[in-house]
Amino acid sequence: MTALPTLFLSHGAPTYALQPGDAGAQLAALGARLPRPRALLVVSPHWMTRGLAITAAAQPGTLHDFGGFPAPLYALQYPAPGQPALAAAIAAQLTAADWPVALDEQRPRDHGVWVPLLHLLPAADVPVLQLSMPQGLGPDAAWALGQALRPWSDEGVLVIGSGSLTHNLYELGPPDAPAAAHAQAFVEWVRAAVLAGDDDALVHTLQRAPQAARAHPTIEHFLPLLVAAGAARPGAPAAVLPGGMRHGVLSMESYVFGALAGGQPCDAPAALAQ
Repeated sequence: MTALPTLFLSHGAPTYALQPGDAGAQLAALGARLPRPRALLVVSPHWMTRGLAITAAAQPGTLHDFGGFPAPLYALQYPAPGQPALAAAIAAQLTAADWPVALDEQRPRDHGVWVPLLHLLPAADVPVLQLSMPQGLGPDAAWALGQALRPWSDEGVLVIGSGSLTHNLYELGPPDAPAAAHAQAFVEWVRAAVLAGDDDALVHTLQRAPQAARAHPTIEHFLPLLVAAGAARPGAPAAVLPGGMRHGVLSMESYVFGALAGGQPCDAPAALAQ
């Protein structure tokens, strides 16, 4: 079985589900080029637990974990099946690697999972598992967790970190506000580190990148990037899906770590649309 790439997806605001824009179009094009996975394994900061947990229901529900948004958002569903046997196997492997994991047969999938998947794989016909984010997780541990997940890419599991490249909700402007200089500076620094394959810079982004504290007043939405990058094969080529900046400060930039169908690199957004 060909090793799959790993993905970091900026999931934006819940309204991204109904307003895909350029970012959604790029995810749709990416989904069309991906080899069909055995399953998806998604880490989102909207499910935080004391230790690790994984969804283990045969048919997890769709959680609308937000309020005050347009009514059509609450009617959306992402009815992809679960895969309890695979969830148990992943939990056993991580537990053996000193990452104890509990099986959760009740937890629905939060919007950090289903909103970007509506664009990436809209048919919802691939099993989706969600792995929680442990409370107190830091950058080094997030990278190590990704490394612990790396074997599953060789087993047909698409590992996805779903977060936000910038996430300062205190400074949100109108949806079409121009990109703030401080947010753009942070994005450009991270993009350069990703494309250079500079793992050390990525792990230490929050200490080294310009405007890091302003881009991420709290770090939970940045950590899925480190999980996804840590899960990638060493030296894997990386590609950028720019996505633009919403509300002036909310970057929709996403990354692909590794090759796509037929071993072809994903080296530019334009290539995805071909």
